[in-house]
Amino acid sequence: MEADSSSSVKKETKTARPPRRLVGRLLRWIEHVLATVGLVMVVYWLAFDLTRITSDSMAPTLQGTNWKNGDLVLAERVSFWFRSPRRWEVIAFRTEDGRRVMKRVVGLPGERIQMLRGGRILIDGEEIFPPATLDFLSYFPFGNLTADQAVDCGEGYFVLGDESRDSDDSRFNGPVLPKDLSGRAWLILAPRQRAGWVR
Repeated sequence: MEADSSSSVKKETKTARPPRRLVGRLLRWIEHVLATVGLVMVVYWLAFDLTRITSDSMAPTLQGTNWKNGDLVLAERVSFWFRSPRRWEVIAFRTEDGRRVMKRVVGLPGERIQMLRGGRILIDGEEIFPPATLDFLSYFPFGNLTADQAVDCGEGYFVLGDESRDSDDSRFNGPVLPKDLSGRAWLILAPRQRAGWVR
């Protein structure tokens, strides 16, 4: 009888301990999750950037007037690893005071840009027109961009807000230098009703 009771105690002890295989699997799963999270964070840090729109200077493309109602925009850096920004793209960049801003590229490095009445844009003396998908654009000759003078883009990109009546852009701050670029505005993530690709 004593032998039987000791063997039953041993069986209970074995079943009470968690199986080593289960613990090993759990640890491996945690390791994989942490590695995946780490990889995602590295990819985001290298290739993407999130910006909340807090000004209506890019309306109607990007909308918002404060942190609560502004579009949440994902910018990607990958394109600029292989090519330079193109005319009419919306780029993200940092201002001198560290703010992240998004504006549309109008003038490219090496070009001279000028604006006539009615918002007509001249590049190196020839008028250019936005693509049909951007026919809502309406620019205003303020600051350094007027019919009386042409602006040399130098090594930078001359950018304008889509709502240029109230946009702090290259007309007042000059062209954006390549070192200040942080990506291309790519995708509106929120609010849900406005989610989609940036035109």
